[in-house]
Amino acid sequence: MPRVKTFLKLATAFLLAASLLPAQEQQPFKVMSTLDETAIAGRAVELDAQGKLLPWPMPQDTGYSYSGYFLSQWTIIWDQYNRQRLPYFFCCFDFDRSTYEMMPEWHWVNSTGYLRAMMQGFIERLYPYTGDPHTLEFLENFVDYELANGLTPENYAWAQVPYPSANPGARRYTGWSNHGEDFVEPHVVGEDGYAYLRLYEMTGNTKYLRAAIRCAEALVKNFKAGDAQNSPWPFRCAARTGKVEGGKGMSPYSANVVEPIMLFDELIRIGQGDVAAYKTVREGAWQWLQKYPLTNNVWVGYFEDVGPGMENMNQVIPLEFARYVLLHHDKDAQWREHAKQLIEWVKTTPKWPKYSIHGATITTEQGDGKQFCCNLPNQCCDSHTARLAAVEALYFAATGDVAYKEAAYRSYNWVTYFQGLPGGAHAPYTEQWWFTDEFSDGPRRMMDAFWAVPEWAPAEESHLLGSLSPVTKISYGAGSVTYSTFDADSTDVLRLDFAPTSVTAGGRALAPRQDLDQSGYMFDDTKKVLRIRHTDSRDIDVQGEGGNARPSYITFDDPHLAAGTPLVGQYPSGVIDWGKNEWQIGTPYGKFGTFTLALTDPKTQSAEFRFYSPSIFVGVDVYNGGDSDATITIHSPEDRGISFTLRSKELRRLRTNWLDSSSSVAFELKNGQSLRFDNLAYRHE
Repeated sequence: MPRVKTFLKLATAFLLAASLLPAQEQQPFKVMSTLDETAIAGRAVELDAQGKLLPWPMPQDTGYSYSGYFLSQWTIIWDQYNRQRLPYFFCCFDFDRSTYEMMPEWHWVNSTGYLRAMMQGFIERLYPYTGDPHTLEFLENFVDYELANGLTPENYAWAQVPYPSANPGARRYTGWSNHGEDFVEPHVVGEDGYAYLRLYEMTGNTKYLRAAIRCAEALVKNFKAGDAQNSPWPFRCAARTGKVEGGKGMSPYSANVVEPIMLFDELIRIGQGDVAAYKTVREGAWQWLQKYPLTNNVWVGYFEDVGPGMENMNQVIPLEFARYVLLHHDKDAQWREHAKQLIEWVKTTPKWPKYSIHGATITTEQGDGKQFCCNLPNQCCDSHTARLAAVEALYFAATGDVAYKEAAYRSYNWVTYFQGLPGGAHAPYTEQWWFTDEFSDGPRRMMDAFWAVPEWAPAEESHLLGSLSPVTKISYGAGSVTYSTFDADSTDVLRLDFAPTSVTAGGRALAPRQDLDQSGYMFDDTKKVLRIRHTDSRDIDVQGEGGNARPSYITFDDPHLAAGTPLVGQYPSGVIDWGKNEWQIGTPYGKFGTFTLALTDPKTQSAEFRFYSPSIFVGVDVYNGGDSDATITIHSPEDRGISFTLRSKELRRLRTNWLDSSSSVAFELKNGQSLRFDNLAYRHE
């Protein structure tokens, strides 16, 4: 994640670029500054009547804008999986601002263990939301690479656990040489081990269970009681010996024990491994956490590129702990007090600056009260602000305190401006876009928005939004959602585009209820939100009236073609024949953050394409970048024409509502010279 190479050495240099420092020496910064700028990540702000921030790119459509953030990041990751696979070997990249082609960053530590743990959290939410099996294909391959190329040797004190990092471009992971190679970060062993365990629960593949148990065994073996200066596990230590002393970059203290606790909790819950040992060590770590960080707020020791020290605090550890107790009330009798305490500490601590931007609270990630990370406001920290928003949204969901819902909404709105590849900004530093922050951590915490506040999800689509139990399979149909969870006992949250008439678990009907203290379901007909409690079966079937069959999408990022490539013949193969040079691939443009579909001749007044086999043309997203209204008329030989008018700078999702398959689709355009298209939707009968 975006940190500092040697924190105290480089932070000042970065901040000089931010114009927040005098020429030579940093002055104390404000804990909270108001910066009501006109652009975020180079994109013009959208405000409501009270001057408060609205989401991007559709200010009146929260579901489109929020989902656009994590779906655009996924399309880039999936494209990378099928091309260069930069996330395997680099922490971050820059991109050419004219072609939008990625260029790997060769100077910074590769965040191996962190990235996989965060990516697992993202995919655990993304797979049930989309039903796309490619998400699991990517995640399994990504984790398998680490298991084959990034584990410590068997005869080490920390044996067969993941290294936290690697040198940029390295094919094998053994740590970052700036800290001295061949070290581990125990809290990452817990974090990555938990990710392995959840992946086992998602897929049933026992190699991930074995990997998780090895992580837990190493944590048990190396546990110590700890004190104010020494945590139960060191922040960073030699992998072979477990020693901190004498090692470059080693440190005895990390407040991040909640990640190992989560691994122990889950293994204990499902009865795998040495449960008795896990309970003992888990209790010791919990008692240390209560006695020290929760009392003295020394939240130190998370990032893979930070050196030793007790002054450089961060917001990741306290907010992830708050998130944990908000989702697991049974683990902490004081969950409400602790969660609120940590939210407020993060928002008020003088260790790093925060910003109020049109009513949205933005947090940077770390600091020591004099120097901090990272870039200019409105150029970085979408993942960290998404984490704050997620915890506030979950706090609202657990307590009903609407002030936290409003705070989460405005901060999430700010995050949406970072979706895709915003050419007008750098995050977090010049020439560094992090795969952790922008493509896994931020998206997973944005997805918490829908779990906590389901009415923020798209209104005319069906999605499973959240579950404490991993989803193992799911399918969507017109008026139906059928899925299975790892656990028979779970509570699940969906937003539907239909009204359910039947909800069954294991083939047995669940009854509508006023609460979910026992098996049953609740449906809010106004918000179309369905909450299900099932206790006796993993297999859930929801059937109802109305609803639309889920379309397939062409995103023009899969497979990725260079900007300006003419579409001649089939693309993707077996789906559409684009004819001869009427269409081409376009760069991100206007309110589109990823690659687009453009007219080869912007002045043309008509263009068409043919389906390889007749399909229903559902619609397409269109942006009008011109200064005047544009009119689009869409027709096919089998369907009556339909017309739309887009205002200047308007983005709209056009839907035909056609029911019959089309052999071809034609566009008639007026003032269409600045139109761009994306997310072309179709389905087969």
